[in-house]
Amino acid sequence: MNTMKAARLHEVGGSFELDDVEVPVPGDDDVVIEVKSANLVQNLRNVIATYPTEKPFLPLPELPAIFGMDTAGVISATGRRVRNLKVGDRVYLNPGRATSDSWASRTGDPLSDPDFTFQGYFGFGPGSVAIHKDYPHGGLCQYVKGPASGVIGIPDNVSFDQASRFGYLGTSYASLLKGGVRAGSTVMILGATGTLGVGAVLLALAMGATKILGVARNVELLERLKAIAPHRISVLSYGSSDLGAWAREHTNGRGVDVCIDALNHTAHSDVTMSGIWSLRRGGVLVFIGAMPEVLPLPIYRLMTLRISILTSLWFTVAEGEDMARMASAGTLDLSHFESHHFSLRDTSNALAAASERAGGFTSIIVRPFD
Repeated sequence: MNTMKAARLHEVGGSFELDDVEVPVPGDDDVVIEVKSANLVQNLRNVIATYPTEKPFLPLPELPAIFGMDTAGVISATGRRVRNLKVGDRVYLNPGRATSDSWASRTGDPLSDPDFTFQGYFGFGPGSVAIHKDYPHGGLCQYVKGPASGVIGIPDNVSFDQASRFGYLGTSYASLLKGGVRAGSTVMILGATGTLGVGAVLLALAMGATKILGVARNVELLERLKAIAPHRISVLSYGSSDLGAWAREHTNGRGVDVCIDALNHTAHSDVTMSGIWSLRRGGVLVFIGAMPEVLPLPIYRLMTLRISILTSLWFTVAEGEDMARMASAGTLDLSHFESHHFSLRDTSNALAAASERAGGFTSIIVRPFD
């Protein structure tokens, strides 16, 4: 078979069209993956409609393009220098791409490459244009080519649908690591019922956090979140009580060790600031969300309280392998996710569903061979 089906975007703001394109051939250090599940991120609709005009500094693939950021499937071909991964292996493809000879990559920090790029999504620098051409396949097609170094193995007890959530999960996991979460930690998660937030709750549980404070607005979703581990998770609908006072009630008056800000683009800065003031002395806030407003940070006051404000973007392949091992052992429980499935032909409808879904328990999955 020399051709495959792909859902491609031909114009900014347009609909996806089902096209026949060539099946990718692996380079020496690449693998080709038969796509079983492609998870659609909520922000893709915004990316393909507004980024070319509003954020041209974040370059998209050249149109017509195959989008789709989170891909799970089975290796169908390997390059000449791929010696450990085998045809038939179940894998997730981390879409983070960097130039291997950049200063950042050569010093062990590829995520800080100025031209770091999300395969099938967008990039962060002018060099992303070339990376998009090297790896032009997002998950919205039947076969994807990617570097062997970007592959994360999927345990037998993890489904392809669950593995295709690794992008969201990895973002949350990296933020918890940056915050220093460990056994005994108390963690507050702002936006706890969203896609990043639900993942952060599940991972904080897996990492041994003994008290997790989930903050959001939807009471029904908050109760569903609490039911995962009622003895370790407490929840608050924002605005129903003073956040700082509530946090101290649940931490013997100290405040939380770590606050993960996973708020979406409709949130306001007062929520983030409330999270900061819920921290104990020496606490850490890690931002991974999309809250758009400028924060009024009293930096001297934060310094005297030894409070740190960090940001986190994406995750490494090694961190993805950590999650896979946690899922294999059962400490990371992915059974709480529910999938809604679409075919490649229905990609535009799938994207609408991803944009409109309520809460982070739901995954919108495109199955290219359905």
